[in-house]
Amino acid sequence: MSGTYPYRRAGAVIVAGTVVWFVGISPVSRVYITPEATERLRMLQAGRRGWVVGQHLTAAGTVAVPVGFAAFAGAVPGIDKERGKSKKWAVAAAAALLAGAPFFVYSISRRASDLERFAARRGSNAPFLLYSALHVLALGALGGSLLSSPAKRWIGYTAAASAPVFGGILLAKKDIPPLVFYLIEGATGAYLMTWEEPEN
Repeated sequence: MSGTYPYRRAGAVIVAGTVVWFVGISPVSRVYITPEATERLRMLQAGRRGWVVGQHLTAAGTVAVPVGFAAFAGAVPGIDKERGKSKKWAVAAAAALLAGAPFFVYSISRRASDLERFAARRGSNAPFLLYSALHVLALGALGGSLLSSPAKRWIGYTAAASAPVFGGILLAKKDIPPLVFYLIEGATGAYLMTWEEPEN
């Protein structure tokens, strides 16, 4: 990523994508924690317009966040052994996020187009599980990149430690609220926006 302050600009994209993602999941948000299928369907039908618009915003955020991390990976220098390690981890994190995004966008499109199916929780959960697994891998790689860089240790440890925790939840429950991924990634983006740019 060329130009002035590439880390800050990458962080801004990540934060903006995270904010859009959270705005997108806000309409009819109680549907995610409502146990009865009939009540879920009633809520979705009552808030159909907001729900559909929200799913489009969620899809936009799902795409924007990996783009921000790709920009971060492009900004990380690889001129020596230690920095080269940071760049490889950053590229791996961005690649995992970019690979996972289409699976969640597909899941989102089904949510918006078929309220009955989403309310009844019918259909394969495989796309979401693959998206989530790739997110776990991405967070582990992101932690490796940050811990191999001049970044503050706490941000690297936060990302690295979240990977096994979220991975364990995913394995045990076969489900996980995706907002937990965006909390970590949004925090990383906010950190990048305030990070003093290292010399290339």
